[in-house]
Amino acid sequence: MTQTYDVIGIGNAIVDVIAHSDDSFLDHMGIEKGIMQLVERERAELLYAAMEDRMQAPGGSVANTLAGIGALGLRTAFIGKVRDDALGRFYAETMRASGTAFPNPPKAADLPTSRSMIFVSPDGERSMNTYLGAGADLGAADVPDVFAGGGLLFLEGYLFDKDDGKTAFTEAAARMRAAGGRSAITISDPFCAERHRADFQRLIAEDMDVAIGNAKEWCTLYETGDVEEALGRAAEVCGIVACTRSGEDVWVRAGDQRIVAPVEAARVVDATGAGDQFAAGFLYGIAAGRDLETAARMGVVCAREVIGHVGPRPHADLDALFRAEGLL
Repeated sequence: MTQTYDVIGIGNAIVDVIAHSDDSFLDHMGIEKGIMQLVERERAELLYAAMEDRMQAPGGSVANTLAGIGALGLRTAFIGKVRDDALGRFYAETMRASGTAFPNPPKAADLPTSRSMIFVSPDGERSMNTYLGAGADLGAADVPDVFAGGGLLFLEGYLFDKDDGKTAFTEAAARMRAAGGRSAITISDPFCAERHRADFQRLIAEDMDVAIGNAKEWCTLYETGDVEEALGRAAEVCGIVACTRSGEDVWVRAGDQRIVAPVEAARVVDATGAGDQFAAGFLYGIAAGRDLETAARMGVVCAREVIGHVGPRPHADLDALFRAEGLL
């Protein structure tokens, strides 16, 4: 019998290497605080060597989201590419052990497995330095036949940094549509939106049912300083549009429907994964057939949980948190 999945993600399979640092260290190393920077292999090795309290985990934006969705009980699979090296085997084995299928086994590749050196500041901000490696070479040929039964496909904007990733997205979205499912994307980063504006706009308009981004990403994508205008333009061409706003209320648009999900102030230990886990709760709600207001509030709960500890994946019982908020 063919295995079916509720949510299938496709993105860069990255090993996250997390360490604490202060602002003076970031300045000394030339790291811009609070954003994701792409680095070359030599720079990645230098930063790795400079980390003192390393914690290693399978990461990547969409993979982190799938971990949250899986923790809520849905069946998940992650389409990624890793080399048959120590980090690649660690990634594949750890993903499977956590309950997310990883259908592409580690294989011979020209580049090492992708990794991201993440420096967490005392205020919880994370500064990501990502070496794209083998994961960014994922293309249409790497998309396995896992779409039986439909479900929800979730795509990662970071993978747009290479043309192969764009072809993989188009292929996966077409297969999901043919299977009767829906597709969603996260913009991932304002620099991604700047680099790939036309492709993002086309993909959202033609292939996506759901699109998620933060205020800066949406404004960058549509070249405006007005978030409302950016969301309005997106909502004209995409069924569901969500916008997180850095600790402020979340906005969701679906046609003429406007939804606000309140966000309460919370202590930030580590902001790594906040957007990924908002997506987890939000997409879980959509996949489980909840109304959009409930789905957005689920996203807020998941984001609040993950910023309360180090690491980009949930530690607490999310079902229990949802029940405490009256969401289940």
